[in-house]
Amino acid sequence: MNMWKSWARTGVIYCTAAMVLAGGRLLAAPQQSEHDQEAREAEQERKQEEQERLDRMQDLYDEGRDALDEEHYREAEQRFSDLAQMNGPQTDAALYWKAYAQNREGKKDAALASIGELKKRFPQSRWKKDGEALEIEVRSSTGNKPNPDMQGDEELKLLALQGLMNSNPEKAIPMVEKILNGNGSPKEKSKALFVVAQSGSPQSQELIAKIARGQSNPDLQRKAVEYLAIFGGKGAGKTLAGIYAGTTDASVKQAVIRSYVISGDREQLATLARSEPQAELRKAAIRNLGVVGGMSELQGLYAKETDKNVKEEILNGYFIGGYASGLIAAAKTEKDPDLKKKAVEKLALMGSKEAQDYLMELLQK
Repeated sequence: MNMWKSWARTGVIYCTAAMVLAGGRLLAAPQQSEHDQEAREAEQERKQEEQERLDRMQDLYDEGRDALDEEHYREAEQRFSDLAQMNGPQTDAALYWKAYAQNREGKKDAALASIGELKKRFPQSRWKKDGEALEIEVRSSTGNKPNPDMQGDEELKLLALQGLMNSNPEKAIPMVEKILNGNGSPKEKSKALFVVAQSGSPQSQELIAKIARGQSNPDLQRKAVEYLAIFGGKGAGKTLAGIYAGTTDASVKQAVIRSYVISGDREQLATLARSEPQAELRKAAIRNLGVVGGMSELQGLYAKETDKNVKEEILNGYFIGGYASGLIAAAKTEKDPDLKKKAVEKLALMGSKEAQDYLMELLQK
């Protein structure tokens, strides 16, 4: 009897301990879940802050370039100075354009200091060559502000260049290269690139392709990529695909994606939408599939996709392309309540009869 009581008491203790342990595990699970949720939210917040920082840097760069085009050199210097201090991926470009603006203001010593910083900090930068050319100009100048008639001279030169390009591209091409490799204004270089791009001659196409592949500074490369899509003809798609595969510069890849939109190249966009490993680039390809009407490609992607963020981007592509059928299908079959809600939200913003009919159907349930 005593043995029985002892055994029973031991069993009770064992069961109680097991229940406590089990309870402990049950309690631990929500705690762990809360910890995981906090970690996810912290990571999401970090990513959002980083994206905001990248957006701010791009805004500074664009504002600085606009100021240069408008010959507001003091404002441009400030924008590029602020950008350089952020130590982002465009710091080398910021230092070059800061020096360019300082030189235009007549700040000779400051321009040389900015060029020196560029060369020291970024010895492998593709802006170094432009910086060295600018350095030669600064050292040979008097340090005075430029003659206001220079802009008029640039316009006359470009008009003459365009005429020569039409009549004798073989003579014009070396002159264009001299402008692109020199220290003319950003506007002058951009216009010179446009002149050669619209020529259509084999020599001009070869030069545009060379610049698009990266044999110049990144600004001109992105512009050349765009011109390839507009003026490059049937062979441009293959060239652009090679440029995309051969660069690690995300801004150049984005430029290629935009060029696929210009040329309406659904096939290349669909390829990137399926296989691009970088999330932002893949999302850009998906969105732009909507722009060019690649609804069947987006449907195929949605059916196979498991990543919630990517599926949301596909819904954006449906919306951009005005594809109510795809949004309705997602609203009807999607198991994720957030995605279902987003599909309905987008349908509510569409004015098509198909979208309105489905919304009425929802209200009548």
